[in-house]
Amino acid sequence: MPDAPSTDDQPDDIALMLSVKGGDERAFEVLVERHQFRIVGTVAKMLGGHADAEDIAQQVFIRVWQSAHRYNPTAKFTTWLLTITRNLVFNEMRRRLRARVVPLDSDDPDRPHDNRPDASARPASEELANAELQEAIARAIAALPESQRMAVILRRYEEMPYEEIAQVMGTTVPAVKSILFRARAELRENLKKFLATE
Repeated sequence: MPDAPSTDDQPDDIALMLSVKGGDERAFEVLVERHQFRIVGTVAKMLGGHADAEDIAQQVFIRVWQSAHRYNPTAKFTTWLLTITRNLVFNEMRRRLRARVVPLDSDDPDRPHDNRPDASARPASEELANAELQEAIARAIAALPESQRMAVILRRYEEMPYEEIAQVMGTTVPAVKSILFRARAELRENLKKFLATE
């Protein structure tokens, strides 16, 4: 499997997308190959698992193709792509919420935070402890409200500047900073007990 592409736009992403706008299928294939790992990863982090990530990523690229005629390069290509991703992921999260409400202690295998480690079990090694911490962080992020979760993922994993996060989320830079401040406070609170046992 090839390495995931850089989080920065490739210099010719916009030129490729303008070719897609003109109906160029090969240009579209190149964009999909470049950005599919990033989109699958972002979707998986937003949904708390890989179960539907590839299907939704496929929907993102279908939307890119269908929306190509309206594409206007006023922002970075990846900003536009992640905006489409955000919209589809939020729609999926709302669909799931309407379909069922699952308590946190449910046995649903699709919810990663349901497989909590036994708090009395001590890690056998430093590597296991680190894996446990990463799992706790992933669970804490998955438990955030959707706008906070999206902002954290774009900032932490995509390393996007506040201005681009604001564009993707359709809000202002001060609002993004406020969302991230609340998200970080909630993450600190949710991880406090876990971190205290380390």
